[in-house]
Amino acid sequence: MAGRRGELRIGTSGWSYAHWRGVLYPEGAKSAEYLALYAHVFPTVELNASFYRMQRAETFRKQAAAVPEGFVFAVKAHRSITHEMRLEGVETRWHEFVSAARALGGKLGPVLLQFPPSFRCRPDLLEAFLDGRRRAFGETPRLAFEFRHGSWFEAGTLELLRAHGAAMVVADSSRYPRAPLEPVAPFVYLRFHGPGALFASSYTDAQLSEWAERIRGWLGAGLDVYAYFNNDAGGCAVRNALRLRELAEDL
Repeated sequence: MAGRRGELRIGTSGWSYAHWRGVLYPEGAKSAEYLALYAHVFPTVELNASFYRMQRAETFRKQAAAVPEGFVFAVKAHRSITHEMRLEGVETRWHEFVSAARALGGKLGPVLLQFPPSFRCRPDLLEAFLDGRRRAFGETPRLAFEFRHGSWFEAGTLELLRAHGAAMVVADSSRYPRAPLEPVAPFVYLRFHGPGALFASSYTDAQLSEWAERIRGWLGAGLDVYAYFNNDAGGCAVRNALRLRELAEDL
């Protein structure tokens, strides 16, 4: 019997961009309409607002109500956890964050923890955090770690994440080092920041085809794939996401 094929979800990092009028949204669209309009085109989004402010459960509930069943939010952890406390002594803050995010219900996807480039490898902090998460919340939600310092891309870190079913984010950009492509979790988490100018450059068909080939391999191995484009300038993220979906689904 053939094994389970992974599920593919491709979207963008954020949706509330006025400069996407005429690209994804009608010219006269109001900002309050953006999320519902977005969800007509994409099945997932990376929620960035949660990084800049601690959202209340009610805010998450309203966002969940604006999208159809089957839609998934990847939620970015608040910067106090990743940039200020840097995983140290974050138990209370983490519990507060996840408890609110659970208001998304079945639409809660992976939680993204993005760290600053100055944060060097601290396996002791990572292990303590992962152990605490398991005690508090079990195996859900899925966790994806985006490290921007190359010291994290070592076998020890990968094994630690593998033991906890957490993913090492593969982030493609011109500024930060890229994590190993070898998956360590039952899912793959991709972030596309732009091949040239950060957040403001577009991928070519050749570049997207290379990623589509990798994605097909991961899906065939039974891994779920989440992919988000963060190159929002000029609507590049929208066009690149749609094109990657087309290429990856062209089986």
